[in-house]
Amino acid sequence: MEKTKISSDSEAVTRIIRFRKSIYADSYTGENLPDEVLKEILINATWAPTHKMTEPWRFIVLSGSQLRKYGDFMADYYKHLYEDIPDAQKKAAKYNYLKEYPLNAACMIGVILSKSRSVDIPEWEELAAVSCAVQNMAISATSYNLGSYWATGGSAVEYVRTFGLEDHEQSLGLFFIGYPDTPALSVTKRRTSIDKKVSWFI
Repeated sequence: MEKTKISSDSEAVTRIIRFRKSIYADSYTGENLPDEVLKEILINATWAPTHKMTEPWRFIVLSGSQLRKYGDFMADYYKHLYEDIPDAQKKAAKYNYLKEYPLNAACMIGVILSKSRSVDIPEWEELAAVSCAVQNMAISATSYNLGSYWATGGSAVEYVRTFGLEDHEQSLGLFFIGYPDTPALSVTKRRTSIDKKVSWFI
């Protein structure tokens, strides 16, 4: 095979990368995710590049009753944002939306940066490694026709902290996975041409 020839594998990878998009939990169907699929997604996460093989990631799989618990936690966390809404019905609707928001996800995965304590590596490199691991999960989820997104807001970060982190660990939020409804699968956003983002020097 010629080195420059595009194989069917590379075409498949390109298609999956460009088809990937953030699909939020309120667009999921509530269908359960087979354990073997979830394990493959997590295994793929661990194949991310990692300087000196520190593998600075840890994951917590949250499903079942944890979805309801996080909904309650998130609604309480953001409750102060709706205190000034004069319409009681609108205020209740906002609150209930947050409580029910995670319920159709197949699972949530707590993403944790576990900083190396034995090797002197800049923190940004460890963060980059965990980010690559999450990207691996996102691409893997897309290959299974699953929706996913990485929630890094305050409630997501704080909820992961409730599971007891070590001194060298940092919560990086929640990665949601679920089966999307059909409209959520369409990709409408586009990327800026590389001509505007890439410089070439020869």
